[in-house]
Amino acid sequence: MEEIIKCYLLDCKINSKMKKISILGSTGSIGINALSVIDNHLNDFIVVALSAHKNGKLLIEQAKKYQPEFVAVVDLDTANFVEDELRSTNIKILKGREGLLELSSYGSVDLMLNALVGSSGMEPTINALQSEVDVALSNKESLVMAGSIINEIKNKSGAKIFPVDSEHSAIWQCLVGESIKEVNKIILTGSGGPFRTLEIGQFNSITVDRALNHPNWEMGNKITIDSATMMNKGLEVIEAFWLFDISKESIEIIIHPESIIHSMVEFKDKSVKAQLGLPDMKIPIQYALTYPRHYKTDWEVLDLAKLGSLTFEEPDFIKFPCMKLAFETLEAGGTMPAVLNVANEQAVYRFLNSEIGFDEIPSIIESACEKHQYVNDPTLEDILNIEKWATDFVKSYKSKTQ
Repeated sequence: MEEIIKCYLLDCKINSKMKKISILGSTGSIGINALSVIDNHLNDFIVVALSAHKNGKLLIEQAKKYQPEFVAVVDLDTANFVEDELRSTNIKILKGREGLLELSSYGSVDLMLNALVGSSGMEPTINALQSEVDVALSNKESLVMAGSIINEIKNKSGAKIFPVDSEHSAIWQCLVGESIKEVNKIILTGSGGPFRTLEIGQFNSITVDRALNHPNWEMGNKITIDSATMMNKGLEVIEAFWLFDISKESIEIIIHPESIIHSMVEFKDKSVKAQLGLPDMKIPIQYALTYPRHYKTDWEVLDLAKLGSLTFEEPDFIKFPCMKLAFETLEAGGTMPAVLNVANEQAVYRFLNSEIGFDEIPSIIESACEKHQYVNDPTLEDILNIEKWATDFVKSYKSKTQ
C-alpha cells in the first residue's frame, strides 16, 4: 500500500479492494449525484444498500441497476410497492423508520453516505458510528442537533466522519497536512441566495417558486429554502464547530455570489488557503467517497479567465436573521441548536406548503428557541423529546397571513 498524506481529521491509506457503500437517501439530490460518481468508478465501489422515503419508482430503478443486498423504504405503502416490484430479486426490503434505523446499524460496509434530509438523519449517523462504520455526512442536522454526543461516539468507536457539504469539504481539503492549532479562523462562503439584493421590505411577498430558484446550485427543496433564508449558512457554522474542533469565535461567514470559492482557512501567519471549483456537488461527494484520492473525472473545468472576477460582501444579519440565530444558539449550547434546527425544518415545510409567509420563518424559530425548556447537557432522549416538542410547536403556529 502506498502511504498518503495525513489529514488532521484522520490517517488513511490507499486500499485496493472495492469499497462497500450504503446510501441513505439515494433518491434525493445528493444520493443521485453519489450514484453518478459511482457510475464513473464502478471498479472501486460496491453499493450494498439504498434507502428512500417514498420515491418508490426511482428506488426500484436504482435497486435493479446496482443490485444491493438491502433496500430500506420509510413510507409503508411505498415499501409494499417496492417489495412487490423487487420480489424476483434477492434484495431484502426493510420497512418503515425501524427499517431505516436497522440499515444504518449494518456494520458490514466501509462507508455510509447519509444524504437524508433534516432531523431524520441524526439517529442513522449515530447508529453507523456506533457500528464502527465511517460516515460521509451530507446531513448537517446530525451535528447541529447532537454534535457533542456524535463526537463522543465517534472518538470511542474510531469511526470517521467525512464532510460532504461543499463548504466543509473545502475546509477539510485546506487542512490536509496542516495542524488545527495553527488555524486562525475558518471562513465559510455563501452565495447569498436568490434574495441577496432584494429589499427586506419585499420579503413578505416572496413566493415558494421564487424561493426555490437558487442562482447557482441545484438542490432539494428544503436546503434550497434554507439557502434563501441563509439558515443553511447558520447551520453550517454549527456543523463546522463540531467537525473541526475550533472555537466559536474563529468561524466567520463571507458572501461570495459566484460560488467558486467554497470556503477558506486563515492561519496564524495570516496566510489563507481556499478551495475552488464550479458549483457541482459531485466534486465534494466524490472526495468524501474516495478520500484521500482525487480521482480523475470528465466534469466541466473551472475557467478563471472566462469567469473574469470574484466578488465578496459582508453578510447582512438584519436582512437574514437566521444566521444570527444560529450563532446565538451555538453560543447558548445545550438543546438550543436542536430546537433551532427542528423549528427551522418544520417552518420551511409549512412555507413550502404555503401555510406561512417567507418572512415568518425566522420569527417562528426565535419563538421556539425562547419558549422551549432548555437542557444544558442533553442526552439523546432529551434531544428526541425536544424534536417532538419543537415539531408540535411550529405545527400549532397561527400564521399572520391566514
